[in-house]
Amino acid sequence: MRLSTKAQYAVRALVDLSLHSGGKPVVLREISRREDIPLNYLEQLFLRLKNGHIIESVRGPRGGYILARSSSLIRLSEIVATVEEPLNPVSCLDEKEGPCSRGARCVTHNVWKGLGERIRGFLDSVNLEDLTREAREMPGSTPPQEEKPALSRP
Repeated sequence: MRLSTKAQYAVRALVDLSLHSGGKPVVLREISRREDIPLNYLEQLFLRLKNGHIIESVRGPRGGYILARSSSLIRLSEIVATVEEPLNPVSCLDEKEGPCSRGARCVTHNVWKGLGERIRGFLDSVNLEDLTREAREMPGSTPPQEEKPALSRP
């Protein structure tokens, strides 16, 4: 079972946003450049993340995106659920597919259901702040650049 690039890119982009925001909006073009994610793909993901109330957009000349709430309150399970299809290891667990055709005769149903619950439980145990902290501690990581005040000359 694999997650699509939607989940991978969404998590990477949100870690980047968390790292570089400092409470100020970040433009997608910069996230795209730093994370090597195509800008048009990132725009589609951020629309979903905005509709999922994970991020907010800020309009204007200094506009961009900010997190809708603290990174410690944003769980990976929420990010993945916002950009992906349901995380079920087999199609018979998808609610939109309807009930399993094998019903109570399926001996493996509980195995697949338990696997899905463990995956969701693991993703629920990690929040965006955890990943942001790890990103800051990675060897070779570059800290976010801070804007330096212009030197005043007499």
